[in-house]
Amino acid sequence: MAIDVVTSASFVPASEILSQTVEAILETVVAANDVLFKKDSFKELATYLERIVPVLKELNKKYISTSESLNNAIQILNREIKAARQLTLECSTKSKVYLLMNSRGIVRRLEGTIREISRALSLLPLTSLELSSAIVVEIGNLCDSMQKAEFKSAIAEEEILEKIETGIQERNADRSYANHLLVLIAEAVGIPTERSALKKEFEDFKSEIESVRLRKDKAEAIQMDQIIALLGRADAASSPKEKEMKYFTKRKSLGSQPLEPLQSFYCPITREVMLDPVETSSGQTFERSAIEKWFTEGNNLCPLTMTPLDTSVLRPNKTLRQSIEEWKDRNTMITIASMKPNLISGDEEEVLNCLGQLKDLCEQRDQHKEWVILENYIPVLIQLLGGKNRDIRNHVLVMLHILTKDSDDAKDRVAKVDGAIEYVVRSLGRRVDERRLAVALLLELSKYNVLRNNIGKVQGCILLLVTMASGDDNQAARDAEEILENLSFSDENITKMARANYFKHLLQRLSTGPEDVKLIMATTVAEMELTDHNKVVLLEGGALGPLLHWVSYGGMMKSVAVKALRNLSTVPKNGLQMIKEGALRPLLELLRLSPSSPTLREQVAETIMHLAVSTMSQESNETPVSLLESDEDIFMLFSLINLTGPEVQQNILQMFHALCQSPSAANIKTKLTQCSALQVLVQLCERNTENVRPNAVKLFCCLVNGGDEATILEHVDQKCLETLLGIIQSSNDEEEVASAVGIISNLPENAQITQWLVDAGAIPIIFHLLRHGRHNDFHRGQLVENAVGAICRFTAPTNLEWQKKAAEAGVIPVLVHLLDSGTTLAKIRAATSLARFSLSSIKLSQVIQKRKVFWCLSAPPETSCQVHGGICSVESSFCLVEADAVQPLVRVLEESDPGVCEASLDALLTLIEGERLQSGSKVLAQANAINPMIKFLSSPSLSLQEKALHAMERIFRLPEFKKKYGPAAQMPLVDLTQRGNSSMKSLSARILAHLNVLHDQSSYF
Repeated sequence: MAIDVVTSASFVPASEILSQTVEAILETVVAANDVLFKKDSFKELATYLERIVPVLKELNKKYISTSESLNNAIQILNREIKAARQLTLECSTKSKVYLLMNSRGIVRRLEGTIREISRALSLLPLTSLELSSAIVVEIGNLCDSMQKAEFKSAIAEEEILEKIETGIQERNADRSYANHLLVLIAEAVGIPTERSALKKEFEDFKSEIESVRLRKDKAEAIQMDQIIALLGRADAASSPKEKEMKYFTKRKSLGSQPLEPLQSFYCPITREVMLDPVETSSGQTFERSAIEKWFTEGNNLCPLTMTPLDTSVLRPNKTLRQSIEEWKDRNTMITIASMKPNLISGDEEEVLNCLGQLKDLCEQRDQHKEWVILENYIPVLIQLLGGKNRDIRNHVLVMLHILTKDSDDAKDRVAKVDGAIEYVVRSLGRRVDERRLAVALLLELSKYNVLRNNIGKVQGCILLLVTMASGDDNQAARDAEEILENLSFSDENITKMARANYFKHLLQRLSTGPEDVKLIMATTVAEMELTDHNKVVLLEGGALGPLLHWVSYGGMMKSVAVKALRNLSTVPKNGLQMIKEGALRPLLELLRLSPSSPTLREQVAETIMHLAVSTMSQESNETPVSLLESDEDIFMLFSLINLTGPEVQQNILQMFHALCQSPSAANIKTKLTQCSALQVLVQLCERNTENVRPNAVKLFCCLVNGGDEATILEHVDQKCLETLLGIIQSSNDEEEVASAVGIISNLPENAQITQWLVDAGAIPIIFHLLRHGRHNDFHRGQLVENAVGAICRFTAPTNLEWQKKAAEAGVIPVLVHLLDSGTTLAKIRAATSLARFSLSSIKLSQVIQKRKVFWCLSAPPETSCQVHGGICSVESSFCLVEADAVQPLVRVLEESDPGVCEASLDALLTLIEGERLQSGSKVLAQANAINPMIKFLSSPSLSLQEKALHAMERIFRLPEFKKKYGPAAQMPLVDLTQRGNSSMKSLSARILAHLNVLHDQSSYF
């Protein structure tokens, strides 16, 4: 190599020397890129050297005569370049730890080399070399920069070196101190902090020390030996087996009995063994705190010799202190070794006492903790953790936490004990104090890879941790949260966390993990049984974005994403959010373009159905969210009913059924009518396809309700009606039965349709269902409402034959019963049916025959109806009085719903039609119906007001009723003359005239 060529000005031409120097500089610059330590400093060195090269090349171009000054400069330059090269090689090959320990020396060598190179350049005879002014200026600038260059150890490096010096001087650094120091060193030199990496680096460092010894550098060797002794206390410095052998070799040499302290260990003042012995100017040794107190009290004589003392002189007696510590260590080692039998004695008091002593010893010095570990106490402690005594378990948890903290050896020993983690996890489910200690221990254990793998596998562990993470104990919650963080390295653990309703890490992996991990997380979401709350948490936590992205992705990811969306979309809140974020479009594309994958199509259809159901749950004060805003989408979806299998058909039918009950119902119904949906639904009702027919019937019911009469009549024929009646009789699906009855109820009141129904035996079928139908409470209300609505079409007063068939079937008593027991809609429909029946009563009431001459030979006279004056019955004349319907109808008048009140009033007013005013009014008065009618004069419902007003006008024509009820009606009537519409004002005035409140000739109103 160029730098190894020994140059001499006496024998080698100057031009050749300069060429060798340039080559040496370039080699050094290249080598500077490979240093392991102080990279920035060597980069600065390389920069200076690179600036020298053009100067030397310029010199080489000139004819240079040999001169002493030039040779001197070149020799210095060559020497320092060689030194720089040597330093560069050392920092490229030696142990990183060794280089750190010598960082101050490296800095000094760098600074010295650069300054010497600068001096060599300044010695060049520039005036005699005829160099250009630019080169001369560059040499001047270069010399100036290099002279000012400063290199310093990094702050972290200086802190490490200071900690090493402190540890060596004070001689009290323990394992924890050494562990921490070794980690700092690893971070400073850029090596991993894993035990194996630290062990290798420490071994490399020790090898460097052997090289130092071979160089016979005693001072450096002593210093490095001290550093090795300090760092050798770290866990990574030696294997557990090496430590164990060293410990037991020493312990066996001590004997088995503790030694009494030597007399010199006692402080003459306190008479206790000294902790910090110091020597006074008289040569006597005392406890530092005791002698300082002696001086503070004004004494300046030696407590033993009574000779004057220099109170400013207190020298640490390091030799005595070391002897005391060695004596203490010996006794402590023997004590620790002797306590194990007491722990397994079974005497609970003795066990607690031993645990307390061990705890105190471990807290005194980190070294004691290591001895307890080496004496293999950990298996014994873990066995105690399985005992019944809560105090012992708590003490054991504390001890295990002390032993395992920052000790991989202790953690490894825990890992080797069968069932160790199970015992700790068991304590998580116990009382608060034990739970808190257990989670703190488990947190420490979770920092060790081997144990971390085991923790998540213990049954119930992750569930308990998740529960604790949301508990009231803040510290325990933080510990549990951190453990879960440590366990999140495993996809299996993350899945378990999700199943315990903890989704933080699942959501992170779902968004940012590798593709295979994302697939696992999405599969978990797709297959997991989730509560509605957890589904909302997942969606709000950011699951929707990645899943929607994958719906457009290929292969397995697409299918899993759809399954996950299907799972999450069952919650209305999620469904609405998915609609807002554009989930429908990619799902529709999949539904349209995936005929080759029936399963995927079914899952997509079910997801869209869930979105449709979510639109039903919108609050009235919210901006409406529509699922299908495009006519093309509506037509495309409905057309798929004829192109897909039963599962997809079912979901599409359910989807449209839900949309027909959403804010966009009117538009959906219109569009479905335009695409001949009724014709398709009628056909589906005729087919007995499981799950398809029931949903077709439900959608059919929605479309018929308020649908276009002409369209309905076009598609509903006698066969369709017979099909519906067959469904009512045979179906076990209670909702399907209710919907089929609802179709009949909502069909237009067309005479042909009603006659077909009568001919098909609809009345007894529906009535039987009303009285004896199989239904649970959930569907009972809807079924009864629809059944009463269906019955109502047979009560039209224009067809006495239908009315008689209905009455003979026993409909009227059931209608009366529903006035008390039915829902609001059922009561309205029951009252309406009774009103229609009652309109025919006057025609059907039989006139009572006059008695013949021989009346004594005749049968007793039949009782005439109070209202109709003839002979009435429920089945023959549909009389409300005979049916005992008046009182239930009056009770309905007291309800808050205006619609039900109006229907009941209509039924009652049939009793005072025409000539029945007198008799009917008496019946109403007896039933206390008139006062509620008077209240209706103040009702917010205009139609109810008008009907009550007309009733009062007729009733108050009768003097006895005018006198009895007139005063109560006066104020409401006066109010109507002021606030009512023109017709009500006029009628109110007329009634007030009947009541003699206004002049009967008044035309004001």
